[in-house]
Amino acid sequence: MPLSTLSKGDTHLVSDRKLGDNQKSEFERLLEESFKYSFEQGEIVTGNVVRIERDGVLVDVGGKSEGFVPQKEVSNMPLQAIGDVVKIGDRLEFYILREENENGQITLSLKRVAQARGWVQLEQQKKNDDTIRARISAVVKGGVVVDVYGLRGFVPASQLRVKGTTPEELIGMEIPMKILETDTKRNKLILSQRLAIQEEKAAQREKILNTLEAGQTVSGEVVRIADFGAFIDLGGLDGLLPISEISWERVSHPSDILKVGAYVTTKVLKVDREKGHISLSLKQMQPDPWKEIEDKFQEGQVLTGTVRKIQSFGAFVQIYPGVDALLPTVEMSETPNIKPEEVVHVGQELKAIIKKFAPKEHKISLSLRGVDVSDLIGG
Repeated sequence: MPLSTLSKGDTHLVSDRKLGDNQKSEFERLLEESFKYSFEQGEIVTGNVVRIERDGVLVDVGGKSEGFVPQKEVSNMPLQAIGDVVKIGDRLEFYILREENENGQITLSLKRVAQARGWVQLEQQKKNDDTIRARISAVVKGGVVVDVYGLRGFVPASQLRVKGTTPEELIGMEIPMKILETDTKRNKLILSQRLAIQEEKAAQREKILNTLEAGQTVSGEVVRIADFGAFIDLGGLDGLLPISEISWERVSHPSDILKVGAYVTTKVLKVDREKGHISLSLKQMQPDPWKEIEDKFQEGQVLTGTVRKIQSFGAFVQIYPGVDALLPTVEMSETPNIKPEEVVHVGQELKAIIKKFAPKEHKISLSLRGVDVSDLIGG
């Protein structure tokens, strides 16, 4: 309908309709404005720290009044002063603990945001099997309590590998950890230092295996002694020092020469990268007595030695430190079918003739035939 045909009443109708539209827009604006300052428990809001008080922090979050962060909600860690964590002017994210009270103030938490982020990070790191670092904050029954990302975790004693310290000395120590369990609903975090160390040692073993070569000199700690030799920790990987490689002289048992905890320098004999085995030698670090005797003895020479060991086929006689010569049973006497113990005994000092001399082959053969019986010292 054209405006020229409208009656006076119709004109008022249009005006009233336009006024209604304006009033609706204003209403919507006011409604949106009211929603803007509506806060609900569990939400995350951003605000500026405006004042630090003795019992908490006041924060401007754009509400009717300033939000309040109680001191216990500033940090999950023990505080000397609130100012150690937040400063005036800091713009941070806060978790709404309680909605507005009668004064329009909401209660906020800073530590809940840190905890939430911490749980997200920990769960991702657990998924990735990452190694994290955590600081021991308390020693409790059955293990220790650690702080990590504003959260508290527990390390059972069975998963702890800290040596040489008293429980009190553990507090404040930062150690590597693997994440065993995360449960946000129960606020449960279980960690393991043992698994972290195992992984670290595995990486060290790989590095050692890739860098060691036969002939290299290495130092390490004696960590275990067995009848057949000793195990040397080379910094994450144990090498075997066989009893035959401990000394040029005969060794009855490795413990006669080595002690657990002692540090020794050895030479690498063999590296088996596929099996992860390393063979070591301590005697190779000493002068080779077989080379030293090349110019000291010759066949037909009479020498003095000490019986070290008796076997059914003869006796081993030490003729030089680290060098044993074989005295066969048939060379002990002119009498046939004689037993070695009928002629010599361990510890006996005697004179013998060198019948065969091959030091490069580590073979020396002796004989008592032709030696005066009076030359059997102690015989």
